[in-house]
Amino acid sequence: MAIVNLKEKTIQVKIVYYGPGRSGKTTNLEYIHNWLQQSEKEQTSKLISIDTKGDRTLFFDFFPINLGKIAGFDLKLQLYTTPGQVKYESTRRLVLKGVDGVVFVADSLASRQDANKESFDNLIQNLEHHNIPLDDIKLIFQWNKRDLDSKMIPLTEVQDMEELLNSELQTQSFSSSAVTGMNVLKTVRFIAKETVQNVIEKTAFKAMNIQ
Repeated sequence: MAIVNLKEKTIQVKIVYYGPGRSGKTTNLEYIHNWLQQSEKEQTSKLISIDTKGDRTLFFDFFPINLGKIAGFDLKLQLYTTPGQVKYESTRRLVLKGVDGVVFVADSLASRQDANKESFDNLIQNLEHHNIPLDDIKLIFQWNKRDLDSKMIPLTEVQDMEELLNSELQTQSFSSSAVTGMNVLKTVRFIAKETVQNVIEKTAFKAMNIQ
């Protein structure tokens, strides 16, 4: 969960992009990092990539100026991706340790709906492994690859993806394209704000407001 550093006066919040292989998690983080690098306001660390065969884990830190401070403490967000392939289960589980917020990146391709469901069930199992109740974190969905031409490549309707994954939670979701950037920044801004607010409510900072 969130880490408070009294010496550096920072609160570190961890957000993980989770989902099946090739759903767009890596592309999301690369787009966000490139945008932040071009921003004159945001302080951003180097994008670190841990390569595996056919999959990658990415992570970087940044200080979201637009979210302000909590009781004089700077906010530090850590963004991570997880490898989607089943053989990297231990890595996925490790990345989820201490998570505060999750963006589940679902693949809109019709052929990938079983993979979406399997990956989401795996997310719940790995949260349970760390004794993290779903109610303790913020979770939102991103329906990715909506830029593809459905006449050329069969896509699943957003409504059907909502029914498959979000019918019980009914949490926030965004249609997106990590390649074109459609709703990529909107997604990260929303999960960052909601996760930080959740941290405030569930920690010693609950009586304090964002300045």
